[in-house]
Amino acid sequence: MMATKNSSTTATHAEMANFIWNICNLLRGPYKRNEYRKVILPLTVLRRFDCLLVPTKELVLQEYAEIKNKPESVIRSKLQKITGLPFYNLSRLTFHTLLDDPENLAPNLNGYINGFSPNVRKIMERFAFSQQIAKMDEKNLLYEVIKAFDTVNLSPDHVDNIQMGYIFEELIRIGSEQSNEEAGEHFTPREVIKLIVNLLLSPEKDLARSHVVKTIFDPACGTGGMLSVAEQYIHELNNEAKPLLYGQDLNDEAWAICKSDMLIKGEEADNIRLGDSFAKDSFSYSDSGEKITFDYMLANPPFGVEWKTQQAFITKEYETLGYNGRFGAGLPRINDGSLLFLQHMISKMCPPEKGGSRIGIVFNGSPLFTGDAGSGESEIRRWIIENDWLEAVVALPDQLFYNTGISTYIWVLTNRKAEERKGKVQLIDARQFFVKMKKSLGNKRNKIGEKDEGEPDQIGEITRIYGAFRDGETRLIGTNGDEKSVVVSKIFDNEDFGYQKITVERPLRLNFQATPERIERIVNETAFQNLATSKKKDGEMRLKEIGAGKQRQQEIRALLEAFAESSGGKCYKDRIAFLRDLRAMDRRKGVLLTAAELKAVLNALGERDETAEICRDSKGNPEPDADLRDTESVPLKESIEEYVAREVLPHVPDAWIDEKRTKVGYEIPLNRHFYQYEPPRSLEEIDAEIKALEREILALLEEVAE
Repeated sequence: MMATKNSSTTATHAEMANFIWNICNLLRGPYKRNEYRKVILPLTVLRRFDCLLVPTKELVLQEYAEIKNKPESVIRSKLQKITGLPFYNLSRLTFHTLLDDPENLAPNLNGYINGFSPNVRKIMERFAFSQQIAKMDEKNLLYEVIKAFDTVNLSPDHVDNIQMGYIFEELIRIGSEQSNEEAGEHFTPREVIKLIVNLLLSPEKDLARSHVVKTIFDPACGTGGMLSVAEQYIHELNNEAKPLLYGQDLNDEAWAICKSDMLIKGEEADNIRLGDSFAKDSFSYSDSGEKITFDYMLANPPFGVEWKTQQAFITKEYETLGYNGRFGAGLPRINDGSLLFLQHMISKMCPPEKGGSRIGIVFNGSPLFTGDAGSGESEIRRWIIENDWLEAVVALPDQLFYNTGISTYIWVLTNRKAEERKGKVQLIDARQFFVKMKKSLGNKRNKIGEKDEGEPDQIGEITRIYGAFRDGETRLIGTNGDEKSVVVSKIFDNEDFGYQKITVERPLRLNFQATPERIERIVNETAFQNLATSKKKDGEMRLKEIGAGKQRQQEIRALLEAFAESSGGKCYKDRIAFLRDLRAMDRRKGVLLTAAELKAVLNALGERDETAEICRDSKGNPEPDADLRDTESVPLKESIEEYVAREVLPHVPDAWIDEKRTKVGYEIPLNRHFYQYEPPRSLEEIDAEIKALEREILALLEEVAE
């Protein structure tokens, strides 16, 4: 039996959550499965608050009658003192008495909600619950649903705050899984959160200290799953600890759920803010003007979501504040703001001398390697790694999330690395640490095994691999006798992820010849075309200028035709010799080519020729051929000179490096580091398989013929 209104039997939080969720049976028809949470979650919040406020209901109404003309701050303070809670309700109605007037249930329920303190009213507004009231009333469902919720006893003597938090979080999980086509936007699978929290908090030795206070922040908190699991981890380790939870989210419903969860558990719900973390940072500076920092930060920001709507704000902060703002390291491409979230979090790290901070964040593969040297992404990676903040990257199995099957990665960062980790980054390949789900949930077909679920303790195993910090550690992967040993942990120096992108130049070699075909090419040269155009606005002046330009074009063509005749179609393999003879003809004809016109002539009459002399500038230096230009990536630990001597000059001995173009880049090619070569099958094996298939096909054809 459930802990209903007339029962004193206490059920487990999972049983209670399932009992509440079963009320959804009343909604079938007018509501789709993925819409159930829009009713169940806000009604659970209302029912819990109603049960909490019943004992002080009359005292609150009496006190309000005496102080209703006082300032709102005074009213709030006095009434919250009576309830002992951060909220109150001024309606004479209760959840139970709402049922006494079925004909006016909808307006009465709206009035009851409006009787709550502003913080609860705002939550209900973001739930858009008034729309659901109208819908249920129209479909004649409202009375039965409220009646069903009235039987659920959520009073504190039956369900304490911790138990209620578990119940509500279970409801969030069920609702998110049933709406899996959109759940990934603000819901992270619970086992992924547990792994992140384990990686983040397992090295922390001071969490067991009596009454330790730790601040935890999620800038994309969604429904608050990461905050709740982090809090639970700390409480299981030390029930006297005091974790303080902070979060911000842009999604109205997710924010309402998270804030409700905090109120239900007796947390400081005002620490959950609604708004865009980029354009409206709610945790920048305290009221006293101090920069706000946090001990721990976790996030699963949206994958591959563009930040065009915030572009103006972010770009302005980047350009005006630089490293004094949040985005000084650089800006990623517009179609993926993941690394903006990470910079946002890094800006809130406590200084090492004040204890430092630890960060855990979930990314797709893009932040690991997208962006060439000098790009925003590469510069952000460079800033992070050169500051020695990146501690580990864990590659997760695919098909873990509800709305995407892509590969994902956990980044662990800190500004207070343990001594043995300084200057190092650990890469962990956990892509094979998963169990198949009995039933898929959208794109989620795999999960990381949890000991509490009767599965292999894969969360614990990954955490142990991380904690062991061993290079080349292996594990047996596979089942049913098909096991093989694979490397799951590698340790690298920070510099191993850096490289210098060098520009390899080759000399320009051209031959020149005044043939009819090449002379005709001059009409395609911009400088030649511009001679017959005009910027004048006056019509008469414009025609005169165009006419003069066309005459100049004819003069140049006549010059080239005369040069062709005098040179006898000679092919020059030395630009200097060609220019000497051309200028002599130019002076004789009195054309006097300008620098722009001469360049157009050279472009038209010149062709690349590997046997020609090198074209040189006024200082005698070889000119580079843009078409032969190439780039090479040289590991940061390696000498560019040695690399070029070994890899470049043996193939192109006339090449040189343009040092002005050299850029430093950083990438984390995790997949490449864990690549395992699998030799192809033998030809005999393939041939035998083909012959076996041929025999099967022939047998099938014989059956059809019979």
